[in-house]
Amino acid sequence: MEAILLGLIQGLTEFLPVSSSGHLALAKPILGIDAEAGHFTTLVVFVHLGTALSVISAYRQQVGAIVFQTARVLIAPKKLSIEFSRNESFRQAVQIGITLIPTGIAYIFMKEAIDNFFDRPHWVGALLIATGLLLSLTLFRKTPKGRITIIKSLIIGTAQAFAMLPGISRSGATIAAAIYMNVDREQAARFSFLMALPVILAGALLEGRDLLGSNINSAQWRVILLATLVAYLSGLLAIRLVIHVVKRGKLQYFAAYCLVAGTLALILL
Repeated sequence: MEAILLGLIQGLTEFLPVSSSGHLALAKPILGIDAEAGHFTTLVVFVHLGTALSVISAYRQQVGAIVFQTARVLIAPKKLSIEFSRNESFRQAVQIGITLIPTGIAYIFMKEAIDNFFDRPHWVGALLIATGLLLSLTLFRKTPKGRITIIKSLIIGTAQAFAMLPGISRSGATIAAAIYMNVDREQAARFSFLMALPVILAGALLEGRDLLGSNINSAQWRVILLATLVAYLSGLLAIRLVIHVVKRGKLQYFAAYCLVAGTLALILL
C-alpha cells in the first residue's frame, strides 16, 4: 500500500508545483518507509519513469518533433543558426539543452550536500515555505506575453538546479522563473514539463545503476509496476491540472498549500 501511495505522490507532485522530492522525503518518516530496503531504489526509479511516460504521452507530438528535428539537424550540421531561427522544434531542443547546464553543474558539485537535506524534515518544511513564496510572487506579473530565449533558458535552468533541494518544487520554480521574465503562462508550463523529461530520465538512470544486482521477487515487482502505473496516470492528471491553473493565473492556490504543508512539517516533524 505504501508503494502505491508513493506512486501517487510522485505522479501528482512531480508536476504540481508542490515539490515531489519534498513530499517523498516527508513521506518516508510519516509512513515508516525503510529507504535502505532492497526494492526501495527500484521503486523510486520506476515511479520516476512513470512520470516521464506521462510527459511523453501528454506532449507526444512535441517530443517526437523535437527528437526528429534535432536528429535531422545534427546529422547534417549546416547553417545551425538558420535552423535555430526557423525550426521551432530544434530551437526548443537547444533551449532545453541549455537548462541542463546549471542543473548538471549543481549535481556534480553539490549532490552530496543536497542529499543531506532529505533526512532533515525541518529543512524540507522551510523549503516548502520558500516554494510557496516563489509561487505567490507570480501574482505581480499579471499578463506575461513573452517567449523563451537563450538567456531565459539559462535562468530557468538555474531555477531547476535549486529545485534539487527537497521542498523546492521543480515545476514551481521553473514556471515561476519563466513568468517573472514575462514568458506566456501556458508556454512557461509546457516548457517546464518538456525540460523535465531529460532530468527525470537521467535521474532514473543514475538511481538505477545498481538494479541489476538487486534481489526483487515477483510479488515486489507486481507492486512496483502497479505503483509505476499509478505514477503515470496521476502524472497525466497533474499536467492537465497545472496547465488549467497556470493559464488562469491561479498559482496562489498551490502557494497556500506549500505554506501550510511547510509549516506543519516544521511543527510536527
